[in-house]
Amino acid sequence: MDKKRVLIIDDDNRNIFALTATLKTRSFECVSCLSAEEALAMLKNKEQFDAILIDMMMPEMDGYEAIPLIKEIPSQETPLVVAVTAQAMVGDKEKCLEAGADYYISKPIDVDKLLAILSTI
Repeated sequence: MDKKRVLIIDDDNRNIFALTATLKTRSFECVSCLSAEEALAMLKNKEQFDAILIDMMMPEMDGYEAIPLIKEIPSQETPLVVAVTAQAMVGDKEKCLEAGADYYISKPIDVDKLLAILSTI
């Protein structure tokens, strides 16, 4: 079985470190970047991932802006997009899903919930 590839987009290295450490122990291959712009450049180069975990609150370009752009890239129609956010107010989940995310998970991340989502890929 091939390792599933996950792209982690977050402007905080601590979040990337924690997610990568957790997912690598579960045999996921992780690639990360600190901005949506960097991620878009990587995805436009036809880099393939099974899932994309994107922080919704980032400087420059946030997840709400980036997700529709990711979905427009012809080679990127299939990865599972998971919105990761500290925003857990009423309506935030719907806002993330409206932006094009397939799933929404709030911080601090419930690892079991994240693994359940990733088990669908």
